[in-house]
Amino acid sequence: MMLFDFDKEIDRTASSSLKWDVKEGELPMWVADMDLAVAPCITEAINRRVSHPIYGYSVVPPSWNEAYIDWWERRHGLKMQPEWMQFCTGIVPAISSIVRRVTNVGDNIAVMTPVYDIFFHSIENFGRHTVECPLGYDGEKYSLDLNELERVLSHPLTTMLILCNPHNPTGNVWTKAQLKEVASLCDAYGVTVLSDEIHCDLVQGKEYTPFLSVSRRGIACISASKAFNIAGLQSAAVVIPDPILRNKVVRGLNSDEVAEPNCFAVCATEAALRGGEKWLNELNSFIAENKRLANGKIAEMGLKAVKSDATYLVWIDCSSLGIHSDELGEFIRAKTGLYLSSGSQYRGNGERFLRMNVACPKSRLYDGLARLQTAVRMLKK
Repeated sequence: MMLFDFDKEIDRTASSSLKWDVKEGELPMWVADMDLAVAPCITEAINRRVSHPIYGYSVVPPSWNEAYIDWWERRHGLKMQPEWMQFCTGIVPAISSIVRRVTNVGDNIAVMTPVYDIFFHSIENFGRHTVECPLGYDGEKYSLDLNELERVLSHPLTTMLILCNPHNPTGNVWTKAQLKEVASLCDAYGVTVLSDEIHCDLVQGKEYTPFLSVSRRGIACISASKAFNIAGLQSAAVVIPDPILRNKVVRGLNSDEVAEPNCFAVCATEAALRGGEKWLNELNSFIAENKRLANGKIAEMGLKAVKSDATYLVWIDCSSLGIHSDELGEFIRAKTGLYLSSGSQYRGNGERFLRMNVACPKSRLYDGLARLQTAVRMLKK
């Protein structure tokens, strides 16, 4: 019996939600936050902090480092040191700051596409060049193409690889052997690895390997925000074992003014990592079931959901419809109100795909799938 009710409907329309800033009658299943209540331990911790009537400037206490260290050692087998860690107001601000501090204008930064689109913004907004290393795709699942990766990394102007571990949007969970290969290639060509590991606690049926467990020469960005649905509290940790690289990055995070917490960021993260494990385990079971239901319904429509072992995102291969994902997404939204992410924004072969967020009560999931089916039937007439 489950202790937590993930099927409870929660109205977010009056909560200044980015996701739910849509027209009446529309159903947003695009941006990656969950329509699920957070773990009770988080609400309790925030309420305790709210009860203190002063919300001044905050510091990051040692207990924040300890909560991360205990969680990663117990759950993921990685022993971190307190001095490796730096608070940041989010993984995206961290990535943008690190790109500016560690690389130079005109450098190439490699990414494995299709991949989280904000990586491109963090690269290209600051005068760097995105170099795509396309993942292999056999019509069922994605795979890492090491030959292609070496070709990209060997270019003399490629100075950084932004790794997504686990991978968004494909749901790949990279194995220890694969990560060792990536680390070896990056070492051989003098390329710094910046690993976004925000989805690491949203893994179903496989084992996540932290990049820093195979190499101490990289940078890892970690956070409780995705798994525990607290992205609006703006909290992350940048983890860097190498002291020279760490000093360079920390100077950049402070210069960019993204290294100071709000009043609730620390207490919410600590509460999640110290008291939220049972909630998270049940959440992953719930997500796995939602993905199973969605994949089955999608197959009945003549589409294909890519095999995924992580995240709560379903990557839908719509190539059988013969329509570019931008046009397809606009059609579905206009005709049914269902709002999905167009795969083209993730580059690679994304123009054939749509991304659906299934971290929601089943009633909402069934509604979204019914709307998608309606649109597909209209297109096939």
